[in-house]
Amino acid sequence: MGDRWLLAAACGVVAGLANVVGGWFAVSRHGWDRVRQSYFMAAGAGFLLAAVFLRLIPESFKLASNPNGPPTLAVGSLILVGYLLIHAAEHVLVGHFHFGEETHHEHWVEPVVGTSALVGLLLHTLLDGVSIGSAFVVQPALGILVAVAVFLHKVPEGFTIGSIMISSGRSRRDAFLSAAWLGIATVVGTLTISLWSGLVTYALPLSAGAALYVAASDLIPAVNETKGIKMALVVFGGVVLFFATESALERLGL
Repeated sequence: MGDRWLLAAACGVVAGLANVVGGWFAVSRHGWDRVRQSYFMAAGAGFLLAAVFLRLIPESFKLASNPNGPPTLAVGSLILVGYLLIHAAEHVLVGHFHFGEETHHEHWVEPVVGTSALVGLLLHTLLDGVSIGSAFVVQPALGILVAVAVFLHKVPEGFTIGSIMISSGRSRRDAFLSAAWLGIATVVGTLTISLWSGLVTYALPLSAGAALYVAASDLIPAVNETKGIKMALVVFGGVVLFFATESALERLGL
């Protein structure tokens, strides 16, 4: 269990660092164009959708068969609650938040938007970490699959909060620190479940719902803004990458 905990923590840190990298792109002079974001989001959407439907949700219902687990109906409810939590964070706390949006300096927004965006994304990233930690409690291979899925959308996520902060009049330092806070929240979520593994029967379906929202309601609509077949193929490529990663992990005996 000790090795599993260390691996979960390492994956949480790597995922959190991806937020920091995204924030660095937002504050650097060179920036990061929308096309590059779209490739990351498209691959992440395909990978995350496959992970949710093929592993996270089935594993959540499998845990319900445990005498100490929640009833089957509660699993479905927790998945729904996880989905609605992210929806509320993004559209109640932040009325005009768009995941992966490249916000330019000339599009100034109210300072409160930067704060509310950070609060909403902190909840989002905390559940990202919970997803990673919960998956590792169930099985190391599942943890790695979820960590890869989370990692793929972390750079655009960090870029998003950095861009929003700059456009709300905050300094580049504040923008970069906001991305770093997202990374820290990811690590905290991972470690929380790793240290209190008894919560996994409730945390896994909750995080599955949150991941489903990110994939289907954040990433896919953002990808669909780019016309043509190329991005659709990248989404399918993300699904293929999921199967390839799962196969590789099976060969490694994880």
